[in-house]
Amino acid sequence: MTAAVPEALLLEGVLDAEQAARTVRSILAEQQSDGAIPWFTGHHLDPWDHTEAAMALDTAGEHAAAEAAYRWLAARQNPDGSWYAAYAYGQGGTDGAVADAAKETNFCAYVAVGVWHHHLSTGDDAFLEWIWPVVRRALDFIVGLRLPGGPISWRVDEHGEAPDEALLTGSSSILHALRCGLAVADYLEEPQPDWELAAGRLRHAIAHHPERFLDKDRFSMDWYYPVLGTALRGPAALERIERDWDRFVVPGLGVRCVSDRPWVTGGESAELAMALWAVGESDRAVEILRWIQKHLRHSDGSYWTGYVFEDDAVWPEERTTWTAGALLLAVAALGGDPATVTVFGGDHLPTGLVVQDCC
Repeated sequence: MTAAVPEALLLEGVLDAEQAARTVRSILAEQQSDGAIPWFTGHHLDPWDHTEAAMALDTAGEHAAAEAAYRWLAARQNPDGSWYAAYAYGQGGTDGAVADAAKETNFCAYVAVGVWHHHLSTGDDAFLEWIWPVVRRALDFIVGLRLPGGPISWRVDEHGEAPDEALLTGSSSILHALRCGLAVADYLEEPQPDWELAAGRLRHAIAHHPERFLDKDRFSMDWYYPVLGTALRGPAALERIERDWDRFVVPGLGVRCVSDRPWVTGGESAELAMALWAVGESDRAVEILRWIQKHLRHSDGSYWTGYVFEDDAVWPEERTTWTAGALLLAVAALGGDPATVTVFGGDHLPTGLVVQDCC
């Protein structure tokens, strides 16, 4: 690490200075020489989780490492603005080889969230101008996959076919990316009216038309992501959180990945904490982060992906960079890190065009 851990990453009962430093080091230890951040040693990389880990590095002041991660994305972007769903690392082949040739739209969009967070963290105008074409191509690719009524098709398969289906979690993340992309565009004085329209229609669909998305109600991400992705705020967000709290939250342990399985996961727990913070429920957010320290934190600062509480067992037996990344981002939001507060709070992100209803 290049410097002391920022104050924003210190949270009583969650991370002290040494614990925070270990968690940051656990991500840095997995970053490859080309900037890639795989899930863990010998596993693959996907562009969304790679970006989340890069954002976490920026919260810790590791800006050079984060920039290397964004340069990796720039070097791997497809001509149409997309990325593939997975790239292999340490699996007996060529590092960086395509492991899944599908293109998941929320994976492709998330670069805009990371790039805006990186600029807010560093103030590096030169880098923002350099990577702007990457962001523009990525979001143009996404906007080109709009469906009637506002959602975005969730993937393009390896044959180039996109289904007329959208995912609520993925579309909520895409909305967040469009809003961050519009913030970049505004900063650089590069108007993007198609993105404004797409963001407005997508936000309306998420908030008012759940029937336009595939039913994945069993998954906790579909519960909290409309809040985390900034589609919902105020009473509507709090109502949504309260509605399914008992279905997904296991007191003392964390958040279930799926409502009917005895499995709590670190990523979902940390993301729910961020959503709670965003709607003014910081006390509950801190409580959840404290819970997961007991059974998901490893002594080296990394985090197990999940815990099966009926068996008192971690599962799967893997410690993922994106779980550590989500934890650091949640702590940074609660600790008042300006870049993380701006990006996940949503109050200072462009809204796109306001849509009353659409067909």
